[in-house]
Amino acid sequence: MSHDAPQLAMVAGEASGDLLASLLLGGVRARWSQAATFGIGGPRMTAQGFQAWWPSDKLAVRGYFEVLRHYREIAGIRNALAERLLQRRPDAFIGVDAPDFNLGLAQRLREAGQRTIQFVCPSIWAWRAGRVKKIARAVDHVLCLFPFEPDILARGGVAATFVGHPLADEIPLQPPRAASRLALGLADSDTVVAVLPGSRRSEIEAIAPLFLQAASCLHAQRPGLRYLLPASHGLRAMLEPMVARLAADVPLTLLDGRSHEVLAACDVTLIASGTATLEAALFKRPMVIAYRMNAWSYQIMNRMRLQPWIGLPNILCREFVVPELLQGDATPDALALSLVQWLDSPQRCEAVSARFLEIHQLLRRDTARTATDAIAQILAH
Repeated sequence: MSHDAPQLAMVAGEASGDLLASLLLGGVRARWSQAATFGIGGPRMTAQGFQAWWPSDKLAVRGYFEVLRHYREIAGIRNALAERLLQRRPDAFIGVDAPDFNLGLAQRLREAGQRTIQFVCPSIWAWRAGRVKKIARAVDHVLCLFPFEPDILARGGVAATFVGHPLADEIPLQPPRAASRLALGLADSDTVVAVLPGSRRSEIEAIAPLFLQAASCLHAQRPGLRYLLPASHGLRAMLEPMVARLAADVPLTLLDGRSHEVLAACDVTLIASGTATLEAALFKRPMVIAYRMNAWSYQIMNRMRLQPWIGLPNILCREFVVPELLQGDATPDALALSLVQWLDSPQRCEAVSARFLEIHQLLRRDTARTATDAIAQILAH
């Protein structure tokens, strides 16, 4: 490897991975202007000069049952990618999130003598206790977004660095509420509910109808509220007929992207589990977390859970600071009621906002630079 031009293979599996990887690529570019980066990625990575051999949306499926349907195509991509990387021998392989895809690939490369790094610790703390052994076989080092992860990994013999969460660097400590409301055409006096049903097609299918029914319920009780639904890239066409069918009377605006502006502008958010819940916390928003998935997938995952929370804000606070309604508990009425409870309790909103500011400060670590420092040390060995 020439010191200013490492060859780095990367795989990011969906919109959140594309965002995280693009922020990491910014750090890589700043340190090694001539670095070559290639593999599987999305539009934000390509904008940073990344060569995407396959687009990341090929990997964006969730849950056991759903993955089985796409298994052959995904396994084919993984094999083809492994062959290319075994021939090209990059200085390191960096798997960005997507552990089901990346850990198996990393293990194969590592057994062939390549350096392997996982950026984003798999959610050992949430679901799958057996994963630490698998991580230990697959990677040399894990770059962790959360402060409690390196300890769990160390117990399983895995080297790790807490690099902070890049979203904590990107999102301002004081959310730009007034500017975001202006940009979205909202009055200062509007009470705004953000509706975020997820960024994957499978989540839209499972969760968006429920969220729209909840908005309809809430609208019947509180007719004056405004609703904003930021549609993830390419999902607007799926959402439009759902809105027409389930929330035709609701003053709901469907937007293309702009989820950060929506979170900065809203008063409360109804949100699917995942990275978006952390974004909402960094915007200091009260939220109701709800999730539904294939019942069989849920049964399997529920048995492997290590702790009572699934939402990142609750995991980071180690208590239920915001409600979580899962599977059968997630009914339109229950969601509407939980939203009303936030709207009727400004003191509770202020208290949760203060907790979220503490989390924000804890997670601010200049991630791109801290992660790149760690990668440089791994490459030097």
